[in-house]
Amino acid sequence: MIDGVALTVFIVLFLFVTVLGFYAARWNRADLSSLNEWGLGGRRFGTIIVWFLLGGDLYTAYTFIAVPALMFGAGATGFFAVPYTIMIYPMAMIVLPRLWAVCHRHNWITPADFVHGRYGSRSLELAVALTGLLATMPYIALQLVGIQVVLATMGITGTGIMADVPLIVAFVILAAYTYTSGLRAPAMIAIVKDTLIYITVIVAVIVIPMKLGGFGHIFAAAQAALAAHPKPGSIVVAPAAFGAYASLALGSALALFLYPHSITGVLSSRNADVIRRNAAFLPAYSLMLGLIALLGYMALAAGISTKTTSLAVPLLFKAMFPSWFVGVAFAAIAIGALVPAAIMSIAAANLFTRNVWVRYVRPAATESEESGIAKVTSLVVKVGALAFIIFIPLQYAINLQLLGGLWILQTLPAIVFGLYTRWFHARALFAGWLVGMVVGTAMAASQGFASIYPLHVFGAVWPAYAAVYALIANLVVAAVFTPVCDALRLPRAGDAVNAGDFEDRGLDTVPLTAP
Repeated sequence: MIDGVALTVFIVLFLFVTVLGFYAARWNRADLSSLNEWGLGGRRFGTIIVWFLLGGDLYTAYTFIAVPALMFGAGATGFFAVPYTIMIYPMAMIVLPRLWAVCHRHNWITPADFVHGRYGSRSLELAVALTGLLATMPYIALQLVGIQVVLATMGITGTGIMADVPLIVAFVILAAYTYTSGLRAPAMIAIVKDTLIYITVIVAVIVIPMKLGGFGHIFAAAQAALAAHPKPGSIVVAPAAFGAYASLALGSALALFLYPHSITGVLSSRNADVIRRNAAFLPAYSLMLGLIALLGYMALAAGISTKTTSLAVPLLFKAMFPSWFVGVAFAAIAIGALVPAAIMSIAAANLFTRNVWVRYVRPAATESEESGIAKVTSLVVKVGALAFIIFIPLQYAINLQLLGGLWILQTLPAIVFGLYTRWFHARALFAGWLVGMVVGTAMAASQGFASIYPLHVFGAVWPAYAAVYALIANLVVAAVFTPVCDALRLPRAGDAVNAGDFEDRGLDTVPLTAP
């Protein structure tokens, strides 16, 4: 049965952010026919906007649903998401200002732009671009999971295509204001999204434990429920799982800021100090993530029963709160899906436009043509993601998203090492990328696309995140082939980067150079 009160609150808040999305085109009014303005917000966002933008970008509705769902289904393994979002920020503070500086100086919009400028290799550039597109598409599709579960929990169901009509309407609206306003739309909406999520989580971690008898009872009940699962879990990571847990955290941390949507948020910053401040401030979201994870244990303690673990949090809210607050919480989750989906589609559009269309189809494209292609591409990406979630079983989407982290991690040597050294040969980096992609995908496929691969070495079994093993293979191949390529006197293309290009001081006042 449809919950009328919750649905009304949900619709009101959804309409509010829709208005904000279209209004964003007037915010810091600029020429949105320029890809710099449409796709990067003119590179003018300050500390507060970037904090909300990156928070909305990295901590998605899928995170809000999937992390507690993993805690609900498997126990403490789900906590790996907390340390990895802490580990990444010291690395980000060191690495990302250098990427911002060199991209700002050369008017580079995507990580593949940087790779081409640094190594002069079209093959390596295309590899980085296609990997970004490949890793992003299922990630966009999975944002729909958050909207699907809250709609289902509010009683909006149906059969056939009618079951997906609300989802289609939501994405048509998203497509419209993203097309109109570009990155400004999710940047503005992210403020509302994060405010709603903070309110929802703070209320939940205060009210729900009071109703359930305190955290002591919650942990005890969660432990008993996990132990009774067909595949027993625990609220504490078992020693045998330490390697898998640590490698999941490390691999996920290294991959997080390699995603195109993460780099898009970074490059939209006004200056490098904005990035440094956010590397210091963003761990506040990690604290929130830890509280969100505990919702999985609360659902176990509350006796929530469902075979679909993604429904654990929505069912918990529905059981614990009045309808009006359920509407607020569900709106927070749904809006939390729209913000990252918008940023991801923009990032994918930037990649396709700059590193595929302009590079191979229309090299003489004007800024206006670039922007036009990017806008159309962002629509195509959203339609593709929507079709993906409607016509392909959800399990395949989740499996591909797990592969997304594995795939995007294989771009680390070209991007991150390229910020510090030109020692690697472009052909060696391409060979390493290819080996990493093949080895990692094969490892995941052999385990039914699970993320952990049990490597048998020296008579022992070493279970760890397949992405980390693939990255090691990638690095070994790149390191071995580089001196081989040099010994064979394979030519190195010119490097467009000078050492001073990584210096970022005062760059917010330096005009952009031509592409």
